[in-house]
Amino acid sequence: MVSRPLRRDGPRAALVLVWLGTAAASLWDGGAHGQALLQAVGLGPGLALTLVWAGGLWDLALGLWLARAPSAQAYRWALWGMLAMTALGTAWMPALWLDPMGPLLKNLAIAALLLQGLQRHTP
Repeated sequence: MVSRPLRRDGPRAALVLVWLGTAAASLWDGGAHGQALLQAVGLGPGLALTLVWAGGLWDLALGLWLARAPSAQAYRWALWGMLAMTALGTAWMPALWLDPMGPLLKNLAIAALLLQGLQRHTP
């Protein structure tokens, strides 16, 4: 049987792992893979690499924030960041919605977890 604290913190732990894992995946090769993807949609190499690093550091910061000090503000920033990334992904690479791995489709579940966390931390 799962203990009550684990059930309550499970969604937050999943979100922390998503953000920290995304940061690691984005930056592990110095951002080269993400840079190539963004260059394929027409961004210059400098802008593409800057966006990959900015996104990776954003993900790292959100993952640490949610891990160490979850708050309504943290969940709001995470939600807005996820919506911005989803909008950019949709504009630049709409085919990602049909990708079998679901890189954008997964954001629907992430949004639900973020809204749940926001509700829990809003007085």
